[in-house]
Amino acid sequence: MAIDNKVVLVTGGTGSFGKKLVEVILDRFRPRKLIVFSRDELKQHEMAQRFDDVTYDNIRYFIGDVRDRERLYRAFDGVDIVIHAAALKQVPTAEYNPLEAVKTNVLGAANVIDAAIDRNVKQVIALSTDKAANPINLYGATKLCADKLFVAANSYSGDHGTRFSTVRYGNVVGSRGSVVPFFLKFKKTGGVIPITDPRMTRFWITLPQGVQFVLDCLDHMDGGEIFVPKIPSMNIMDLAKAVAPECEHKVVGIRPGEKLHEVMVPEDDARRTLEFDRYFAILPNLNKRDTPAHRSGRPCPDGFRYGSDNNTDWLSLDGLRTMLKEVEIEPA
Repeated sequence: MAIDNKVVLVTGGTGSFGKKLVEVILDRFRPRKLIVFSRDELKQHEMAQRFDDVTYDNIRYFIGDVRDRERLYRAFDGVDIVIHAAALKQVPTAEYNPLEAVKTNVLGAANVIDAAIDRNVKQVIALSTDKAANPINLYGATKLCADKLFVAANSYSGDHGTRFSTVRYGNVVGSRGSVVPFFLKFKKTGGVIPITDPRMTRFWITLPQGVQFVLDCLDHMDGGEIFVPKIPSMNIMDLAKAVAPECEHKVVGIRPGEKLHEVMVPEDDARRTLEFDRYFAILPNLNKRDTPAHRSGRPCPDGFRYGSDNNTDWLSLDGLRTMLKEVEIEPA
């Protein structure tokens, strides 16, 4: 693996993704050093109770914010690989605090890029979201901007400089802020579940699957790709039936900033997208290279679109129930 005997830093390392990533890395790999970078001292303290620096002598905890360029320069010194997971991710929060979302998701991404290039980091892989494809809310717009910054960063890092790529995937089953914990609250109380639109569909992935996909992409990234995993879709009504079959439903309408269906490979991007057995790779407009990692990919046909509504892989009720048994459900 690309991370064995390397110094790895995770921004947003105390979030849902960061904690699972740290758990997987410490359990399965042997990095020379693993740095957890985040701004929440309480979460770092709680995380250190589980992953202490005596049992795990290669773990380090850095307090810092991606908005703080100087702190990133200090933290990235000697780092080989950066996994950038820090972001403001709640759609309503970003709508109400737009400049705060821009400072973290856009300017923070620019700081990560500058620090990585100037500190000679070898690889950076950033987490994105399906909401960055054809965005209609501010959160998605900031992540699309960040995606483009990371792709373009390969152009000015030089042929032998830092390589940047992005991973884009859908809703994480059971994560805080997702609809599953929200529905479970109604299951406990026996209330009526509000449904935005019975036609609504979403992509679904588990946290372990997301972590594994990021680690896989580290191994075959060349720089500039936006990697999209092939994951199942599910209709919102089927989701409600699987989570709380005993509850009634009430249609309340789509909320501001919400789509009927999500897209991870828009039609306009499909012209430069390669399909592989388990994922898609959207290639950059500039600095496209003919590399062994890309030669096994198949060009997507004209007019192709990878959306949650036209997906060929659908999650059944039993499939979702099985998935829920295998994941940790965070509080809503």
